[in-house]
Order: sequence, then C-alpha cells, then structure tokens
Amino acid sequence: MASMLERLRQAMNEHDAEQMASLFAIDYESSQPAHPARGFSGRDQVLTNWTAVFQGVPDFTAELLAVAIDGEAEWGEWDWRGRYSDGSPFAMRGVVILLADNGLIVRMRLYLEPVDGGDDDISAAVQTLYRPPARS
Repeated sequence: MASMLERLRQAMNEHDAEQMASLFAIDYESSQPAHPARGFSGRDQVLTNWTAVFQGVPDFTAELLAVAIDGEAEWGEWDWRGRYSDGSPFAMRGVVILLADNGLIVRMRLYLEPVDGGDDDISAAVQTLYRPPARS
C-alpha cells in the first residue's frame, strides 16, 4: 500500500480535492507552527482549501522530494509549482509531518513557505533575520 504522502501526491497531481479530503479523518487537526493563526480542524476545511488551491493554481504540480516513515508518522519534503490563474508563477517548498491512524491522516504540521525569488544572499538574510549588532 502506498504511503499517505504518496496518496496525497497522487490526489494533488490529479487536482482532485474530494480525493484529497477523503484521505483525512473527519476530526483532522492541522497546524502551521510558523503561522499559528492558520491552524484548523476538520476534513471539510481540507476540501474547501484544496478546491481553492486547484482553482487558483490550475496547473498545480506536487513533487515529493523525500519521505521518512516511522510507524504511523510520515515526514515529507515537498516542492509545489505551477502558475496562478493570472499566469504569474507559483512555488512553495517545505516539509510536512503527518500522523495517520486507520488509513487516514489525523494530524499534520506544515512547514511550507512560498519560494523567495529575491537575491538576498546568506549574509543579507542573517542581517535581516537576526539583526546582529554592528561591529565596532
């Protein structure tokens, strides 16, 4: 049997929001630790979210770059790409950690972010993110 992550990838690439939602428990819990306000509960919200994704990014493609499975826990690294309905590029990358029970996803933590197309190198990023004091 395919891993839950592989089943998710298949549903994503088939643009099938109902198939996606069917992989989640009715009382599914979603969290995005870097964005706490985005947490939600329930399969119905999965259907709503992924219906919007496939409408907004009609050529959405999901690539599963790496997978690690430990019992009912699965870690997956994703690369999502496509074009928004206005033709502009869409790209997100990151990791999800899911917990499955009886063949359904019951919990997931998502660490996915839009790909930054900027030209800041690591030195500029360190300055922006950590604001070290200026050297004397």
